[in-house]
Amino acid sequence: MTVADLAVVAQSEVAGPTEGAMPIDSTRAIDPAQSAQVVRPGMLTTVQDWPGRIGYWHVGVPPSGPMDDLSFRLGNRVLGNPEGAAGLECTLGGPALRFSAPTWVCVTGAPTDVTVNGTRVQQWRTVLVPADGILDIGAISGPGMRCYVLIAGGIQLPGYLGSAATFTLGKFGGSAGAALRTGEILPLGAHQGRVAAAVPMEEQPVLSRRWELAVTEGPHGAPEFFSRSDFDTIIGTDYEVHFNSDRTGVRLIGPKPEWARTDGGEAGLHPSNIHDTPYSVGALDFTGDTPILLGPDGPSLGGFVCPVTVVAADRWKLGQLAPGDAVRFVPIRSDRAASVRELGPARRAAWPTVLSPGGDGDDGVLRRTDVDDETGVTYRRQGDDGVLVEYGAMTLDLGLRARVHALHQHLLEIGVRGVTELTPGVRSLQIRVDPAVMPVSTLLDLLTEAEQHIPASDQLVVPSRTVHLPLSWDDPATREAITRYVHGVRADAPWCPWNIEFIRRMNGSASVQDVYDTVFGAEYLVLGLGDVYLGAPVATPTDPRHRLVTTKYNPARTWTPENAVGIGGAYLCIYGMEGPGGYQFVGRTTQVWNHRHPGTVSDESPWLLRYFDRIHWYPVEADELLDLRGDFAAGKIQVRAEDGAFALADYRKFLADNTESIDEFRAVQAEAFAAERDSWRQAGELTA
Repeated sequence: MTVADLAVVAQSEVAGPTEGAMPIDSTRAIDPAQSAQVVRPGMLTTVQDWPGRIGYWHVGVPPSGPMDDLSFRLGNRVLGNPEGAAGLECTLGGPALRFSAPTWVCVTGAPTDVTVNGTRVQQWRTVLVPADGILDIGAISGPGMRCYVLIAGGIQLPGYLGSAATFTLGKFGGSAGAALRTGEILPLGAHQGRVAAAVPMEEQPVLSRRWELAVTEGPHGAPEFFSRSDFDTIIGTDYEVHFNSDRTGVRLIGPKPEWARTDGGEAGLHPSNIHDTPYSVGALDFTGDTPILLGPDGPSLGGFVCPVTVVAADRWKLGQLAPGDAVRFVPIRSDRAASVRELGPARRAAWPTVLSPGGDGDDGVLRRTDVDDETGVTYRRQGDDGVLVEYGAMTLDLGLRARVHALHQHLLEIGVRGVTELTPGVRSLQIRVDPAVMPVSTLLDLLTEAEQHIPASDQLVVPSRTVHLPLSWDDPATREAITRYVHGVRADAPWCPWNIEFIRRMNGSASVQDVYDTVFGAEYLVLGLGDVYLGAPVATPTDPRHRLVTTKYNPARTWTPENAVGIGGAYLCIYGMEGPGGYQFVGRTTQVWNHRHPGTVSDESPWLLRYFDRIHWYPVEADELLDLRGDFAAGKIQVRAEDGAFALADYRKFLADNTESIDEFRAVQAEAFAAERDSWRQAGELTA
């Protein structure tokens, strides 16, 4: 049979029935060295694989991968590929590809026009593109937002941190860390599987303009963070998808919460603010009063509450939510959530078989207990495949971070089967699991037992380097970000037009010079990594007298320059890359991530900082910083770091020796903080 004959067979298959179709022998006329050339890249087409980049959530590297993993995996399955084989995700419209050899393909996801050499073919069916043939995918006609191009043998590109998935914000994955470009050549793998005629109709996901997302309550539910009426509103409201949505998160339009508390205390002025904690993909994150469903390119760590989390089996729907679509959150019992590994007819737009009359009837808390006479522990639900362990009260206490570190190290040492990610926050540890291997109920028992093997926190001594970093104070790039915010987001924000003056006012400092002296005189202890992606630290001064407290932007910025330095709550962060953000700017520094020249950061990793590192700033001018950044990116310089140790017992002695002056500082700070909040309340602007 010739290639032309095969093409005729493929076209006849398109018009034929799917029921009872026999597998097609795909081992014929396939060149193992074949490739696809990008004739037209489409609007935003990226190489993705599934499950993506797993195991680096703790340093701010998101999994990426297909946003609608169901459509992606079904397409691979029908081609005889492994479900995770690399393919293409196309947003709003697809590419045109020229194949060097006969190649089986399947286009899935949102409806679009698909042609082979100008002849229309159907989605969800396997099609043989002849040698030198062009597969052309048009604009998405809806409903839905993304379609997928799966190719027999998969796209064969070198992996980065274990995956070929493209993370465009981080500029890695795929072929060049970016969307496809005209003329690009995609190498294809040798295909060894068997191709079926089509994805059966009953397995194809049903797309909609009104979506129901199955959720579990937590980690931050009612009545601790939200009022019960807030939660009733969340599950009783049709939210609208905002046009400003992407793979990092789906922004929603909906009612403003009433909140169960007046502010976030040390974590920030708004009641949505908490001490930085690990996020889940699919969590409904309230950044101030704005709800955002976190996507597969979203941040791993942040300081905002999440009242509900989409269960794993329903997260594919996030990839098809289009601007203007309606979204309703439907609470389910976690024990009725389908496994993420199951593919089948249950995964449709409406899912009546899994719905229950209401949520679990609690506030997202799985269990509470005491670990000693001073410290309690709370186990919070994060969807059906995660648990958030939180120690102590909602306060900044380095002893709690030490306890988190001890649990983290213990779990790493014993190597728990079924655990996929361990991510520490300020006073929390997120544990993500494969529920088919490690059910959450079993995990809870394991964690309870682990507390018996963890040493007392005051015995903890950990490696702690002193890292010297340059800081361009009030850098022009951060000034530009503030200007963009004023013109494009919120002109009347009290932190504008100058964040540093706002910080001064919030803390009762006599002058901006005092703010400058405090920042450069402080020693910042790194408590978490990946606060805003890619090894970005969340750090706090070891000396409480250096802890400048402020609130976060509300709404958040849409743009922040790479390596901007900001303060939010009592924490400092270095932004790992360009993106949204909410911390109040103080300046800009050099890179904390360098995947092109990892030797400038570490011999083993592209991230610069480690847990319990201590950052010291030294001042540089803006032009000098640009030169340093260029040299660092080129791998010409290394950051100066000195080895040392952090002992909790010694730190607690320091606090005891300086109690009086620490209390005096906090009193002045609290008075200024309260005065600022009162002035906003009187003006009717307590929105941040």
